[in-house]
Amino acid sequence: MIGYITLGTNDLPRATAFYDALLAELGAKRTMDFGRGYAWGVSMDKPMFGLMKPFDGQPASVGNGVMIAFVVNSKELVDRVYAKAMALGAKDEGPAGPRGEGFYAGYFRDLDGNKLNVFCTG
Repeated sequence: MIGYITLGTNDLPRATAFYDALLAELGAKRTMDFGRGYAWGVSMDKPMFGLMKPFDGQPASVGNGVMIAFVVNSKELVDRVYAKAMALGAKDEGPAGPRGEGFYAGYFRDLDGNKLNVFCTG
């Protein structure tokens, strides 16, 4: 049902470098260039992640209560992606680990303060 999601940024080059490195851990690469931002994905027929300078020219801001979650297939990959985010300058919002029965996740904020999560189930 989800086609794509988009986050705003106030520093496109810095944020792009962060997501190039982070999303490579998930097997994603840049798929589109919009001039004011980019999209990443694993294929054109799967949901994509976008990053843009806001269309209205106003500063990008973080949505309170908004979080984007990336699903992966193993705890090891959760650990690796979370560690990569930390190495790239993300802010910890809850280290990788179990969160109830059958749910393993790590939470962090990107360089613009957007909240993200990487998780697996089972």
